[in-house]
Amino acid sequence: MFDYIRDPAEIHKKSFETVRAETDLSGFSDAESEIALRLVHACGMPDIVEDLVFSGAPVEAGRKALGQGAAILADVEMVRHGIIRARLPADNPVLCMLHDDGVKERAADKRLTRSSAAVDLWREGLEGSVVAIGNAPTALFRLLEIIGEGVAPPAVVCAFPVGFVGAAESKQALIDFAAAKAIPFVALKGRLGGSALAAACINALGKGEGE
Repeated sequence: MFDYIRDPAEIHKKSFETVRAETDLSGFSDAESEIALRLVHACGMPDIVEDLVFSGAPVEAGRKALGQGAAILADVEMVRHGIIRARLPADNPVLCMLHDDGVKERAADKRLTRSSAAVDLWREGLEGSVVAIGNAPTALFRLLEIIGEGVAPPAVVCAFPVGFVGAAESKQALIDFAAAKAIPFVALKGRLGGSALAAACINALGKGEGE
């Protein structure tokens, strides 16, 4: 009944041809451009690159960490489930602690979001990990707080919290904080973000386009 492309290889090819044609990648390195293309492909919005920030060679840092078997810490299950295990180079564990024992109770007791409470469980495994935040600004704020308390930082932070309360502010806090702490990161400034973007960023770090 409808005239549309059915072949998945052709869909993939045309999709990335369109993304490349419509996305201004000037100012990005080749490695950064690869990530940017994946992010645009994930959301269909080429103009997000205007607010995309790379700092501290995050692509290189992320790929090195993943290659060494680093764990991926996700703020929500949507991010965890969006990560394609076949793209990970070292059978990397992908962890979300949102539903771990005690998180719900601690969040209620302290009047915190569960995402924020779950970040406290990252403390022991945070050093050298790859962090992917695609939902909760409070998770990003809490991450910065525990690093400020002296917890060893991750290898890279992929920061895509979304929303109208705290999303833009948390990413700006990361930009300001990471500059002082020399923490590599990728972040999308402003209110836009989401789990699909955080997962797409990790998928692009796992293996480059065409691999």
